[in-house]
Amino acid sequence: MNSLKPILARLAAGEHLAESEAEAAFGVIMAGEATPAQIAGLLMAMRVRGETVAEMTGAVRAMRARMIAIEAPPDAMDIVGTGGDASGSLNISTATAMVVAGCGVPVAKHGNRALSSKSGAADALSALGIGMETPIERLPAVLAEAGMVFLLAPRHHAALRHAGGARVELGTRTIFNLLGPLANPARVTRQLTGAFSRDWLRPMAEALSRLGTTHAWVVHGQGLDELALSGPSHVVELREGVIREFTISPADAGLAEAPAEAIRGGEPAENAAALLALL
Repeated sequence: MNSLKPILARLAAGEHLAESEAEAAFGVIMAGEATPAQIAGLLMAMRVRGETVAEMTGAVRAMRARMIAIEAPPDAMDIVGTGGDASGSLNISTATAMVVAGCGVPVAKHGNRALSSKSGAADALSALGIGMETPIERLPAVLAEAGMVFLLAPRHHAALRHAGGARVELGTRTIFNLLGPLANPARVTRQLTGAFSRDWLRPMAEALSRLGTTHAWVVHGQGLDELALSGPSHVVELREGVIREFTISPADAGLAEAPAEAIRGGEPAENAAALLALL
């Protein structure tokens, strides 16, 4: 537990961690070798000072080193958001994943139950009767057979349980809110990722580049961690190591604008019914 003390002292002084240092620090946390006070101190020091791309990348490397991974085709992708946009919207990325899979693109969707909303991806899928307890060794076959598989984050990232208590007690955003979309257990190299704030689009894209992603859109639209129908959305695209920024509007995809209220969601059963009606 003393191994984090030098790191905490540096963070308290406003210093940044190198990628390798962040990986080591989060490795200590995920090994259960840090106290709740140390975990909370590290998370809040990073939050107040501002998390860096190197720190995000190192933390994700620590997660990936300990996750229960699955095999997936090289062209598989993820469609996932950070959550935390407080919009109470329908499960948009879940519906999108189904449509994309129906078009023939393998989708390994990483997600969780609701943390800050009424219905997370896992909640809506459970309401549709989709089980969350399929043996992990069966998941590659599910992906091959159905074209889509859901990867419930706590099953694949069990080491994060060591930080759970501190995160709940802090009750505010931490670096962990940014890490989930960067740590897909299928190690996909293509993804569409939503961020709760436009400020995080480029940092997340840069972290994905360091982590080996070949093509990604990181998006934020009209306050949503989604591409919005109510107005323009901001996109940071990573493609083969090159990052560019642009905006995209519903009209660019041949769609009419719609108010944010049109995608307002509710409880899991409501969101599941809306998803079925859409499809």
